[in-house]
Amino acid sequence: MSRPLPRGGTFLLAVLAGTAIANNYAVQPALTAVAADLDVPLSVIGLVPTAALAGCMTGFALLLPLTDHLAPNRLVGAQLTALGAALALAATAPDAFVLLGAYLLIGAAASVAAQAGNIAGRHARPGRGGTGVALVAAGMSAGILLSRPAGGALTDLLGWRRTLLVFAALALLGALAAATLLPRHRPHPERGYRATLTALAPLLLHQPRLRRAVTTGALWYFAFNLVWIALTLDLAQPPHSLGPTAIGLYSLAGLLGFAALPLTGRLTDRHGPRRVIGLSMATAATGTVLLATGLDTPWRTALGLALFDAGCFAAQAANQSRVIALDPARSGSLSSVYLVVYFTIGALGTAAAAPLLDTLGWQGTAFTALGALLLAAALGRR
Repeated sequence: MSRPLPRGGTFLLAVLAGTAIANNYAVQPALTAVAADLDVPLSVIGLVPTAALAGCMTGFALLLPLTDHLAPNRLVGAQLTALGAALALAATAPDAFVLLGAYLLIGAAASVAAQAGNIAGRHARPGRGGTGVALVAAGMSAGILLSRPAGGALTDLLGWRRTLLVFAALALLGALAAATLLPRHRPHPERGYRATLTALAPLLLHQPRLRRAVTTGALWYFAFNLVWIALTLDLAQPPHSLGPTAIGLYSLAGLLGFAALPLTGRLTDRHGPRRVIGLSMATAATGTVLLATGLDTPWRTALGLALFDAGCFAAQAANQSRVIALDPARSGSLSSVYLVVYFTIGALGTAAAAPLLDTLGWQGTAFTALGALLLAAALGRR
């Protein structure tokens, strides 16, 4: 039986998750300045976000299962300390090679955000698991949404190296808070860590409910990446011909999804994840239909994106709660499998966006995403 989090523990995990995952994105507005400072082509420094994503995927595969083996205070505290050290390494990097290596480590350590959601669900009070997972998801969403403007503003004020040191200090403060306030109770897994890693792939074979959760989640994340990348490309081309700033303003539509997450958690605890996923997919599908009618009207595009984002965000929080509830004692391993497949299929959506846009146009691409959402809704009801 997992011991419940102390008062304010879930909020702390949400803050830690948001500040950790922000490090994968905060440097992006400063990439031009970084390239100039290190005297390398922008194409080389452009690999920094890729390195962060590769590190994060590695963290999901290798570090997330540690939640089944280590006490939360030790695990989160140690990983945030490692994040602070990796950020300090990036801040003092003498060349692009060291910087890219540092961002592999930053991405891996930033996967503590997924550990935070897992811990919130596992250590929630009875009947409050969905609320805990959703609150941490809201923290992660806030971190992602605010990371780029915060990173850009700090870079203008302090320079990119000092900005990374500020984020390193925040990570170390988070490590101290985690070590002090999170539960000290160590799980007692049935197998060792190496055996846990070996057993990850077979989980998909032996857990039909996990396969269903993975498939439904991967479908809407495929649709999410497909819509956002294709929309960005289409808005930049005639007849719209919008600049980066105007296109970037549409990302504020994601604030509705962020605001809906706390309600999502309460609904999941009260009615179960299946109903919440069905309602979320209906919301996302409605937004996609609005988007498919065309991007000529800004308010309609913004409303379509708001509904689309809110549906996908809410479904993800509910689905994550469902994965954790399958077997709380092995929730780290289950979440690891879920997130690795989830992000892999999402990457396929990113890769498919430009070819589909060229072949089918914006409307055909939007209806492809709609098909993925409707299939996810059908599977989610089973």
